[in-house]
Amino acid sequence: YVMLLTLSPYTPRFRDRVSPPGVMIRPYLNGFTIAFNVSQPSTWQPYVDSMHHFLAAYDDKVQEEKNIECVPGQYFIQGGSDSEEKKACQFKRSLLQNCSGIQDPTFGYSKGQPCILLKMNRIIGYRPGAGVPVSVECKVQKGNESHLRSVDFYPGNGTFDLMYYPYYGKFTHVNYTSPLVAMHFTDVQRNYLVPIQCSLNGKGIINDLNSDRFLGRIIFTLSIGK
Repeated sequence: YVMLLTLSPYTPRFRDRVSPPGVMIRPYLNGFTIAFNVSQPSTWQPYVDSMHHFLAAYDDKVQEEKNIECVPGQYFIQGGSDSEEKKACQFKRSLLQNCSGIQDPTFGYSKGQPCILLKMNRIIGYRPGAGVPVSVECKVQKGNESHLRSVDFYPGNGTFDLMYYPYYGKFTHVNYTSPLVAMHFTDVQRNYLVPIQCSLNGKGIINDLNSDRFLGRIIFTLSIGK
């Protein structure tokens, strides 16, 4: 009990060996297969609803009310005591452009061009990329590479801006919303199971560990019918 009293509820005591981040996708409904038929809205509507629900916290007005505008391209390092509430940078869903759900409320699913969001797991104190933004790339994980012909990334060129790091923990970084990279699969082979691997790239990132499919990468399957 006495030892527990010496631990801080805000930050881990030892942070000299912070693990590289894992990643996750949205929508995530029934495993890592996203399957639907373009001509049958009932098959893709659950994915659309999930995306709108997830992005509600990223609405532009919500972000403007709760968070501040930060300087891109540099870490947002905040001083003060561990218990002092930290400010969070705005990440507006409009940054996701064609995958924001604003211009196209179906996120491309009604056209057979689905948007999928990628987010890094939160790690207190972690500064990804060692000063250079971490980027995302996607490819066919196994099989015919021509089945994935085009992917657009948002925002910008598909990077996680440094200004959203470091993360200070849920007790003090109360309004923090994780930055996202949207992957817009604009040209995927129809009527095939297409396994796709999307990976983080940057200094200190590990994305090739066979024993952990979520460390620095994620593998999922797209099955788009007509």
